[in-house]
Amino acid sequence: MNLEHKPILAVDPGTLESGYCALLGGKVVAAGVIGNAELLPYLQRAHFRLGEYTLSLEMVASYGMPVGREVFETVRWIGRFQQAWHDPEAVRLVYRQDVKSHLCHSSKAKDSNVRQAVLDRFEPTGGGKTPQVGTKKKPGPLYGVSSHAISALAVAIYSLEVVNEH
Repeated sequence: MNLEHKPILAVDPGTLESGYCALLGGKVVAAGVIGNAELLPYLQRAHFRLGEYTLSLEMVASYGMPVGREVFETVRWIGRFQQAWHDPEAVRLVYRQDVKSHLCHSSKAKDSNVRQAVLDRFEPTGGGKTPQVGTKKKPGPLYGVSSHAISALAVAIYSLEVVNEH
């Protein structure tokens, strides 16, 4: 995997909190899960700190099924995050189906499959049963990246490997 492209900040948005991951030179430099109300002002100020980063947001797609309040709330946050970015028109909206198809070669892949595909892209240099993540004593390249931040990292990888090619 060639991650030597433009630095990227990716977000896996949720109704109340979102996962984020920043990649620089192929390395995870920041990742976590943060409340949406905290992420919004961070994105508004990000161009001062992040300079040349590109923002990729996971976007919701319609598959003809009824959806509930949570989906609409998430879509509302996606729009707010895009608007907060210093260049809203440059924000990449990435669909989960595309991420799953690219990383797992199947649109039917589950979150566990996506997580494993992400892990497989990083060197197993840490300790423990998942050396890509590692342990506190022997951290791997994805130490501290978990939960929704893994989904954000999947969005970042897709953006770098597919969107940058076009």
